[in-house]
Amino acid sequence: MRCQFPLVISLLLWQSTIADAQPRFSFSEPVTPPRAIQVMVHRGMSCSAPENSAVAIEMCAQDYCEWAEIDVRLTKDGKHVIIHDDTVDSTTDGTGRVEDLTLEELKRLDAGSWFAPRFAGIRILTLNEALMVAKGKVNLYLDCKQINPEQLVAEVLDADMQTQVVVYSSPDVLMKVKAASKGAVAGMTKYRPAMPFDSFVSGVSPAAVEIDADHVTKELCEKFHAAGIKVQAKVLGEKWDTPEVWRNVIEAGVDWLQTDHPAGILFLNVRLRLGGALPVKIACHRGASRYAPENTIPAIREAVRLGADFIEIDIQTTQDNQIVLMHDGTVNRTTNGSGRVRDLTLESINQLSAGTWFGKPFAQVRVPSFDEGLKAYGLQAGAYLDAKNIEPEVLLKAIHQWRLHDRHVVYQSREYCERLRQLDPSVRTLPSLKSMEQLDAVAAIKPYGVDAAWSILSKEMISECHRRGIQVFSDALGKNETIEQYTLAIDWGIDCIQTDHPLRVLRAIELSSSIDQAP
Repeated sequence: MRCQFPLVISLLLWQSTIADAQPRFSFSEPVTPPRAIQVMVHRGMSCSAPENSAVAIEMCAQDYCEWAEIDVRLTKDGKHVIIHDDTVDSTTDGTGRVEDLTLEELKRLDAGSWFAPRFAGIRILTLNEALMVAKGKVNLYLDCKQINPEQLVAEVLDADMQTQVVVYSSPDVLMKVKAASKGAVAGMTKYRPAMPFDSFVSGVSPAAVEIDADHVTKELCEKFHAAGIKVQAKVLGEKWDTPEVWRNVIEAGVDWLQTDHPAGILFLNVRLRLGGALPVKIACHRGASRYAPENTIPAIREAVRLGADFIEIDIQTTQDNQIVLMHDGTVNRTTNGSGRVRDLTLESINQLSAGTWFGKPFAQVRVPSFDEGLKAYGLQAGAYLDAKNIEPEVLLKAIHQWRLHDRHVVYQSREYCERLRQLDPSVRTLPSLKSMEQLDAVAAIKPYGVDAAWSILSKEMISECHRRGIQVFSDALGKNETIEQYTLAIDWGIDCIQTDHPLRVLRAIELSSSIDQAP
């Protein structure tokens, strides 16, 4: 008995320590109220803007992502700059190693045109500039490729960004950061299961650890949390940056996920917490056009990946009566060609790039045919068909061919929708409604829903449409595309919101649904 008593006391003390454990470091919460799961966007929003640029960082904040991961290196004259590679060759119009170039030389380089012409003139950021871009908006994960620890600490403290930064590096560098900052700047390093846990925690003493996705377990998360240490799951790459892996690490209890697909993770997490369907349907405008070129297969697939209820696409007819996806009447804005769609053949349009204007990763993307677009929807996503220039008979044939009977809407004028209904009463029409004075005439053709102007939305308007058996779809594109406007519409009972910013709508859903937040 005497031998067991100290053991019992030890166990009780250990359990008490776990229960009372507090985080070693308190980070700022740029998204409030804070989420229990946060995303760290790899090199900023690098699918939509040049990696490690001010635009890529700002897009993280605009999308209500908590963290942007950026890379820090030293120049020849000892200045910290934000760039991943050890050379400037792949992300600027220059050549040479970063460590062999002065800050002045680096600042003369164009760091945007390599990604897309619309980013021409963007410059490499200094660390101080990156801190100022992020201040009060988004936290920064500083991946320290080559740094001066004392100098980096001074820059972070001078910017008053110590609670918005975590420094990722080797244990020896973290010790220097900790000493220079007197513990005011948080550190994070890699942990692998082969490492002795107790000596790692006591020796390195990080505020957070990074664990590769395939090594994350519930037990590990609990042990680090008991020690007051945050856990980041690295889910980068085709093998790990997937819904199955996201779900696994979220259920294991991680705090942060480093990813190239923040929108996918955040949508999955909200669905997990709500137990399934969202309280309002979301239609991605021209596909997920914030993350891929509009009206292309990548944009449709990304919207499918998000679980969008509807994916809106625009339909045009070519000179040789072939059907393609294109919003404008010309190919000028979204391809490297010119001319009106109706004056071009399918073969000539197939020669154009539909992605170069958006970004280098999409340079080989082509204008899809209508059939290619519908195939990309898969078996669940709803098709929101904007019939810009297509004969009603051709449109109806495609709806039947692709088995879209119960998951489509067709947007167009009341006259076009009436023609469709005369041909097939089962078609789900969505005529436009610009004022309540038009409602009687629109209701007379028995539509599935209306595409209502955002300015006429109200609780009474939506209730009246519902009384008549009409669903209400609307888009807040432009000045009304805000969380406040979305929340109002959701509270009023809108059926579907069409958006260019799906993560803004998701944030409105989080807030209006009172999803449990982080403690």
